[in-house]
Amino acid sequence: MAPRTSTKEKILDVAEGLFAEHGFNDTSLRTITGKANVNLASVNYHFGDKKTLVRAVLDRYLEALMPSIKTSLIELNTRDSYDMDDVFESLRLPLRTLNDVRPNGTALFMLLIGRGYTDVQGHLRWFITTRYEEVLNLFTFSIMKANPELCEEQLFWRLHFTLGTCVFTMASSQALSELAESKFEKEVDVKSVVDLLIPYLSVGMSAKQLAQDK
Repeated sequence: MAPRTSTKEKILDVAEGLFAEHGFNDTSLRTITGKANVNLASVNYHFGDKKTLVRAVLDRYLEALMPSIKTSLIELNTRDSYDMDDVFESLRLPLRTLNDVRPNGTALFMLLIGRGYTDVQGHLRWFITTRYEEVLNLFTFSIMKANPELCEEQLFWRLHFTLGTCVFTMASSQALSELAESKFEKEVDVKSVVDLLIPYLSVGMSAKQLAQDK
């Protein structure tokens, strides 16, 4: 007999599906409670408000992803030297293992993160950057070690260009996969998308810094 799903997990599962399909802004608590067949008091009891529920949905993945990335980056930094390919390769396995968190977890996580940025969920960005500050700082340190020529301004822009590329790809991953499958007549899964994305980001971040006009 399968274990009974708790009310809290049921709310999280339903909210995750609705957020992924419709976005955070266009999914109301009323819609979530209706589909989960629970009352609003249950949501308030377990999460307090919608913002906390949004964070909890993402944090099921982040609690698995961020420690895994941290472990990979710590191992990377035991080496005397490494390049940008090595930095971004440190993300590959942690992203893939999200499928162990939830069925199709990597794709869902990518879509949800994309939704978080395109729906302008500022509180979600604040949550990630404060809760996982140590991992994010280690990632930035690793990038600077791989490309020490980057000045602070160039690093700022390249990190945001990287983020923008990831957000677009994450938010559009399903549509992009369907377009690619139609155009090239071969199946495209999230693993394939990640495999294409990682070397692209690596090249952009490791590009030689251009001199700027004074």
